[in-house]
Amino acid sequence: MYAIVEIGGHQFKVTPSQEIFVNRLADKKGAAVEINKVLLIDEDGNVTVGAPYVEGASVKATVLCDECKADKVLVFKKKRRKGYQKLNGHRQYLTKLQINEIIK
Repeated sequence: MYAIVEIGGHQFKVTPSQEIFVNRLADKKGAAVEINKVLLIDEDGNVTVGAPYVEGASVKATVLCDECKADKVLVFKKKRRKGYQKLNGHRQYLTKLQINEIIK
């Protein structure tokens, strides 16, 4: 069984007991999160597609880490023959969720 959900404008394929990283949420560590934006549910070949969301369906998750960081992204700018070089780094904050159950 799996579901496709929308969290923070991104779509994720989730299964029970799976851990995913999503854009930072306001919830703290250990909090229970209920995701109501379920786009699709597959129960052993029985597929339910929403228009745009499946009515009455939700996914329950638990916040494992509320201040995780993604890998560093380096941004390097250079203008040739001008002596201009600039290096910037950025690490995005993420939230780690553990999917507990999918409710149809």
